Order: sequence, then C-alpha cells, then structure tokens
Amino acid sequence: MANTDTAFSKALRTSIARSGLSLDRLQARLRANGIPVSITALSYWQSGKRQPERQSSLSAVRVLEDVLGLRPGELLSLLPPPRPRGTNRPRTEPVNFPVEALRTLLERVGAPHALEQQHKLKLASLHDRCEIAADGGQRSTTARAVFQATADGQDRWLLVYDHGGTDTGPPRLHALRNCRAGRVEVDTEHGLTAAELLFDRTLERGETQLIEYTLTNGGPPYPPCSNTYYREFRRPVREYLLEISFDTAPERCWQYTRTDPEKGEERRDLHLDTTGGVHAVALDFGPGVFGIGWT
Repeated sequence: MANTDTAFSKALRTSIARSGLSLDRLQARLRANGIPVSITALSYWQSGKRQPERQSSLSAVRVLEDVLGLRPGELLSLLPPPRPRGTNRPRTEPVNFPVEALRTLLERVGAPHALEQQHKLKLASLHDRCEIAADGGQRSTTARAVFQATADGQDRWLLVYDHGGTDTGPPRLHALRNCRAGRVEVDTEHGLTAAELLFDRTLERGETQLIEYTLTNGGPPYPPCSNTYYREFRRPVREYLLEISFDTAPERCWQYTRTDPEKGEERRDLHLDTTGGVHAVALDFGPGVFGIGWT
C-alpha cells in the first residue's frame, strides 16, 4: 500500500519522535491500559499507510494522546472520516445522506468542501430533547451543544438535517442561545436542509462555545419518524444525552447503538419516568449510531 501522508500521521510521527519512545514501548503502554495494538498497526498509522477507524483503534488513539503528553482530542481531531468498506453502505459510514445531493446542497450554503475538510470544532457534549406528538409524529427537537475549537478563528457550525422523507416539509430553525441562523438551503427532492449556525463570537484555539437551537415541524399531523430518533456521529463525542418526551406513552422503549457493521445492533430496554419520557446517555461514544426506539 502506498505511503499517503496525512495531518494525523505527521502529528503522530512527530509526537512519537519527540517522546523518545520506541514502538515496542508504546505497544507495552497501550497493553497496560487494556488496549492491544500491533506494532505493525502503529507503524502504519505514523506512516500514513492506514488510519485508525474501528472503535478499538480510536480508543488506542485516546491513550496515545495521554502517553505522548498531548491534549485530549489533539490527534483524534486530525482524523478524516472513516472510509467505507465493501459495496454495502453500513449505517456508520461517514455520510448517511445521498452524497451527490449533499455536495450540491453544501455548495449552495457556501461550504463546498465541508466533506473533505478537517473539522476545526470538536463536539464535546450534545443534548437532544425530542417531542413526539399524540399522532406519533415528531413535533420538535431542541439541541444544546458544546464545542471546543482546535484552531483559531472558528465562528460557525454547519447543520445538516434530514426531514424524514421527500413529502415532509423542512422544519423551522430557531436559534435560542449564543448563535443565530446564517444561510439556510433546502433540497426538497431529497428532503434535506443545510444551515449555518453563526456563533455570537469568534473562538480561538482551546476555547469552548455553548449553543442551543430548536427545529420545529408543522402540524398536526406531524411528520412521521418511524418510532425512532437517532444521531450518527462521524467522530467521537465525549457525552451525548438523548431525551424523548411522549404525548401518548408507548408500550416499550429501548436504546440502541451501532458501532461495527459486523457486530450488528446492541439494545437495552428503557423505562418511562414520571413525566412520561425516557432518556439515554452515551459517554466517549463514536463513530457510530446512538438512538432510542419505541413501539
């Protein structure tokens, strides 16, 4: 396989050289933390021949950051999206939308290279609260997100939202805290919306920003949601809290995760609280899909 240097491989190679640790000693440190990684894999990572993609490999990178004296997320933030494997698109592939339609939409919103660019904002925490109406449709979703800048000059976040079908109109975007809506573009053919959320200030490297926004659907009847709500994370998130509130209590609820197409879906039953809702929490999760389903 040809050597293809990347920002990640360069940073890893430089950090290893600066530490004075051999690959054998790095492997021993990883093993001591319960993470077995071959010397060949470490060599490939620092040369650019391969990149960490699986959950176990991303956990190894987190430990490497600590061993090499780097800031949490300093190496992870340099990783490009995982490459698709095989001919079937798993749900954990980096883009869960029609790629060409998404590229066109991103061009219209002023971000034509968003899929290829390295993200300069790290998602540290995300809290979604989804309201399900009595007819079973999705009335609204309110999101509270905390970002940390990995480079100077960060002033916006790009939101891409799936309406749930081509027959469903776009939701109304309301910026609630520390941000405002910028350019908003809608693809009615594929049921997609792309929007800029402009921060109330420009972030420098290491600074954090908390924003809050709501997506509200028209109704009733409200857009159907197939008895599920999920987020697909292309990169690790430190904390994700998902709440679902119901006007009419469902018979059964469960949380589910998909991190490896070969392992399938993992489920755990949830119980309604006294307000008629459920919640689920994911810590140090991703890449993968995390959601709640109900009957």
